[in-house]
Amino acid sequence: MTREEKSKVIEDLTAQLADTSTIYIADISGLDAGTTSNLRRACFKANVKLAVVKNTLLTKAMEASDKDFGDLPTTLKGNTSIMIAETGNAPAKVIKEFRKINEKPVLKGAFIDEAIYVGDEYLEALSNIKSKEEVVGDIIGLLQSPAKNVVSALKSSGGKLAGILKTLSEKED
Repeated sequence: MTREEKSKVIEDLTAQLADTSTIYIADISGLDAGTTSNLRRACFKANVKLAVVKNTLLTKAMEASDKDFGDLPTTLKGNTSIMIAETGNAPAKVIKEFRKINEKPVLKGAFIDEAIYVGDEYLEALSNIKSKEEVVGDIIGLLQSPAKNVVSALKSSGGKLAGILKTLSEKED
């Protein structure tokens, strides 16, 4: 690889790092061609981009980035793949599901919305992270719940003023 080609790869990696807030670093070494193909297919279905990278080039891209990757560059040893997604838990879910039948990929680390996770022990916690859409949905559901209770109480009271007041006073208790 020429110096110009390396510079181009570093530039492309730096742009990818800048454009996303979810980056997973994993080890997929030792997977045969068929298993690797299955992993790539699972990533594609989950809208996760999977790429094998050279550690030195990814390290330089991280250094060139405006983001603070903390201890994440220390995980760049051995074979390294990056998984990039828009949803913070998508790569973790792919890894977790894939490991039901394979021992790899192994999570080396992750960068999610400026939070840094180093080590495979975070896989379970990362797979349980809710996406922004899920959090917004939960908040809307919580906000709608009291209104639904009031409407339900008003309907069950028969629409008479005395019944409505009785129902509302029972809800206060």
